[in-house]
Amino acid sequence: MAEYAVNDDAVSHARELIDARRYVLRSRWGDVAPTAADGTRYLRSHTWDEYGAWHLGLTEGASEETKRRYAFVLGDFRRIHRMGIISCHYRAAEWGHKDVELAAHDLLQYLDDSRR
Repeated sequence: MAEYAVNDDAVSHARELIDARRYVLRSRWGDVAPTAADGTRYLRSHTWDEYGAWHLGLTEGASEETKRRYAFVLGDFRRIHRMGIISCHYRAAEWGHKDVELAAHDLLQYLDDSRR
């Protein structure tokens, strides 16, 4: 099973999006989560760093500037989705990736606190 490190750039990016109120509170994540084709389209006009900033996890040992390097997508490449964060939290918890799980939990709390 792959091992993942928390992508600190994604945490910063997510907090910036939350602060700017660029988020969706209610969505059906299965309907709006970006596909591999969406990622390819995004990469045509954005850098790998910009692409990576949407992913909470970095795959240990994967080559830089490959899609395999990035995991646990948080948004639709425009806005962060609350259900995207919840999905990351759930999947990380399910597969025992504790650091990613805790990072997702912290982002979820940050988003929820920002709405008060």
